[in-house]
Amino acid sequence: MKILVVGGAGYIGSHMVSALRRADCQVVVLDDLSGGHRDAVGDARLLVGSLADRALLDRLLGDQRFDAVMHFASFIQVGESVRAPAVYYRNNLINTLNLLDAMLAHGVKHFVFSSTAAIFGEPELTPIDEGHRSAPINPYGRSKWMVEQILADYEKAYGLQSVCLRYFNAAGADADAGLGERHDPETHLIPLVLQAAAGRREAISIFGSDYETPDGTCIRDYIHVMDLCDAHLLALRHLLSGKGSARYNLGNGLGYSVQQVIDTARAVTGRDIAVRREARRSGDPARLVADSERARSELGWRPQRAELERIIADAWSWEQRRHAADAVDPAVPLAA
Repeated sequence: MKILVVGGAGYIGSHMVSALRRADCQVVVLDDLSGGHRDAVGDARLLVGSLADRALLDRLLGDQRFDAVMHFASFIQVGESVRAPAVYYRNNLINTLNLLDAMLAHGVKHFVFSSTAAIFGEPELTPIDEGHRSAPINPYGRSKWMVEQILADYEKAYGLQSVCLRYFNAAGADADAGLGERHDPETHLIPLVLQAAAGRREAISIFGSDYETPDGTCIRDYIHVMDLCDAHLLALRHLLSGKGSARYNLGNGLGYSVQQVIDTARAVTGRDIAVRREARRSGDPARLVADSERARSELGWRPQRAELERIIADAWSWEQRRHAADAVDPAVPLAA
């Protein structure tokens, strides 16, 4: 298979590139490097460019015969999307539409889309299955939900087949491959906690300790990035075997609280982690946990790294590797 991975130099995209290459796929990466890193793609072919550049897309898709396109090129910060919605709608929606139109113009009709649990907004029930109503509460979630609706319309009108994968909380790393989270700024809980453990930040903030949960802190569903990649490979095979479009929620179905994450990180790292307790943030639901039974039954997906200890241990290996490299030469980045 020959696969175009857009956004393949970022956190999840780079892990996907590595997984595709292990599966003997030919991979071409398109990334503007606004959030990704050149060295993250290893020796895969990297083209530096934007999805906004239709001429570039026409040349790329016209010159090579891709079996499918995998999309990881969205902006992902909820707070930033509220402050700068135009940026999110332009990149996440308009640029994706540009890509889809270029794909159709060159006969590429299989698309795997990195979506999000943010399309559901405030959950009415948990665990959240695919039948849960979609009512995103921020521009980030709305931009992803709009793309999902466009994909449904494009299938009816043009025959474009797609699989949308709604992530819950991606975490973990493949430190042996030199891959892990390196967002700037970092907003995800587990790497923030581990930065505190490593002394790269003073403390970790807990926003709200009075939720209706066993320890009062929010509960989230964390999924190992390599288990996500396994789901993407299965989704790709699903499409290319002619099974048609689908939508899947991806999580472990196991909820862990913020306090549990911190306590587990203390145990894994053997380090003290200072905590600041702060007021709740607006829009933070008490629980977000996935019902992934459809992915399990239809794709045969089985997460292999579901335990919180494993997720944190792999992320800690990456954090230590990155911290050691920065100490030697802060100008030399590792892959993210």
